[in-house]
Formats: sequence, structure tokens, C-alpha cells
Amino acid sequence: MAENKTANKTAEELKQEAEESEEKTQKLVKKLKKSEKTVKHYQWFLLRLLIFLLVVWILFFQVIGLTRMPSGDMYPRLDAGDMILYYRLDKDVKAQDIIVFEKTTPDAPNDETLFISRVVAVEGDTVEINENGRLVVNGNVMIEANIFYSTPRYEGHTEDYPLVLGEGECFVLGDHRGDSADSRYFGPVNQDEIVGTVITILRRNNL
Repeated sequence: MAENKTANKTAEELKQEAEESEEKTQKLVKKLKKSEKTVKHYQWFLLRLLIFLLVVWILFFQVIGLTRMPSGDMYPRLDAGDMILYYRLDKDVKAQDIIVFEKTTPDAPNDETLFISRVVAVEGDTVEINENGRLVVNGNVMIEANIFYSTPRYEGHTEDYPLVLGEGECFVLGDHRGDSADSRYFGPVNQDEIVGTVITILRRNNL
């Protein structure tokens, strides 16, 4: 009888230990599942973050560009310090487009400088600036809306007027015609010098 009771007690203890072991196992499994869920959550977060950064990189370094207006050459349309958003992929510009480009100048032939100017003529056009300070394209005196300044020639620079633009060339002028650095100063802009076409102004300076 005593041996039987001891055997029964041992069986009960084993059963209890088995239940406790199963409970611990279930807790461990739940903990592992929770950890796995947390890891997957972080993995998805990192994946979404990487995709977002990739999209931002493609958008702002391959398709869209952001820069500041470097001077008052386009005043009053653009003012120095304005934030400019431009489109990088379209280099086939047309008259009245405002473009961002990098070009060397007669005063700095080894350094490219960033400019923003308005296209007034494209390849195949004949450009002239007459003695009255008027822009002439293909023999027609241009009537330019929102241009409030005359267009003088720059003595000692581009003087071979009328100028016929070659393949991939465009002639640019700043809206502030009196003293802007443009094609009167450094000649036509080549297509491979164009960085992009201005889309919009994101922030006006002096607000």
C-alpha cells in the first residue's frame, strides 16, 4: 500500500511537472512568435524606408532638381535667393522656357557657373540686338510681355550679330536686361550645358 501511494504520488508529480513544462513551452512559443512579429515589423519598416529613400533619390537627383536663384538676373519674375524647382529630363527647350544651366564665362574660362535665364531663340534662329535696344529674332522685333527693360548689346563680348544659332544651341537673356549675365556676355548655351527647365518657384525670397 505504501509503495502504491508513493507510485501514485510520483505519477501526480510527473503530471504536474509535465503541465508546468507544457505551460512554459507555450509561453516560450508565444514569446518567440512575438519576437518574430517584432522583427518582421522592423523589417517591413526598414524596407518601406529604403523604398521611400530610393524614390526620393530618383525624384530629386535624377528627375527633379532644387536650387536657389543665384542672382537678380531674372528680376522681377525671380529674385535672388528664390527656391527654384526644375525638371532635369527635358533638354529640348523652346523659346520662353526658363532654364538652369552651367557655363564658363570669359572672366572664368575654367570654372562652370550656375545660371538661370530665359530662352529667347533656339537652333536655326537668327538673333540680333538692334541699336535701339530691342531683341530681333528671325528679322522680327520681339514684343516681350513682362520685360520692363531695354536690351543693350554688351560691348567687347558677343558682337557678331546677326547670330545664327547652330544645332543644339539656344540664346538666353535675363529678364533684367540692363546688367544680367546671359548670351550677350558668354554666347549661346549648348544643349549639354543645360541642367533642366524651371517648373515653379517653391518659395519667394523676402516673404
